[in-house]
Amino acid sequence: MADPTAGKSVKRPDSKFELRTLIFIDSMQPQLAQFIAKDNRVYDPSEYDASIMLELAPAMEIHRMIDLALKATRVRLGSVVTERHFGMMQMQHPEQGEVMAAQEAVLRASGLTVYDRARLNILTNMIIRGVEQDHAIYFTGTSKGNMVVAGESVLILEVTPAAYLTIATNEALKAATVKLITLQPFGATGRLVMSGPESEIDSAAEAAIKVLDKLNRELEEHGGGGTADQTRYGR
Repeated sequence: MADPTAGKSVKRPDSKFELRTLIFIDSMQPQLAQFIAKDNRVYDPSEYDASIMLELAPAMEIHRMIDLALKATRVRLGSVVTERHFGMMQMQHPEQGEVMAAQEAVLRASGLTVYDRARLNILTNMIIRGVEQDHAIYFTGTSKGNMVVAGESVLILEVTPAAYLTIATNEALKAATVKLITLQPFGATGRLVMSGPESEIDSAAEAAIKVLDKLNRELEEHGGGGTADQTRYGR
C-alpha cells in the first residue's frame, strides 16, 4: 500500500528551505560510477568515491549550497539538476570525511537536518524471471548501461523521490554480481533496471529494498519526514 506521506517534504519553521532527498554513499561501486560518468556534465566520479546527493527547494538555491560546499571542502561537483521546485546536486571525493563535511556545511547553512528529508515510496518492485528475447531486446534498446540477454532475470524498481534509487543501486551492486541497465535518479519518479542470473538478481533486490526500508525507518525513529502538500512539487 502506498505511503500517503512519501515524497512530501516539510518546511521547518526556522528555515526557508525544504529538503526532499539526502543520501550518503560510502563507496560508489564501479558500474554506478561509470554509469554516472556517461551522462555527466561536470566532474566525473571515480570508482569507490564517497558521494552525497541532496535535493532541496527553492530550486535555484542549490547553486548557493554548491558554492558553499566547494569552498568549505575538497569535494568535486558531479552533477546538478534544477527543476521547477527542487534543485539537486551530487558531489564526491575519495575521502568520506570530505563528503560528510560538505553535507554538514549545507545542512548548517540551510537550517535543516538529515531527518528533514522526505519519506520514500516504492512504487514498483518487480522481477521478470527468464526474460524472453523480444523483451531482452527492448531493455537493451533503452539501456544506457549493459545489455540484457534472453534467459536472464530482470529487476525493475520504481521509487519516489527518484534520487533514493542511487543508494539502492549501489547497495544492490555491492551485494550481487548483476548488470546495471538503466538508472533514472531524478524527475517525478526514479526507475532502475538490472539484469543477471536469477539468484544474483534476488540478492540485488533484497539489498536494494533493505536500504530503502532503512531510510524510512530512520525517519520513523527520529520523528522526521515531511507531510506537506505534494501537489506543489509536480515536475
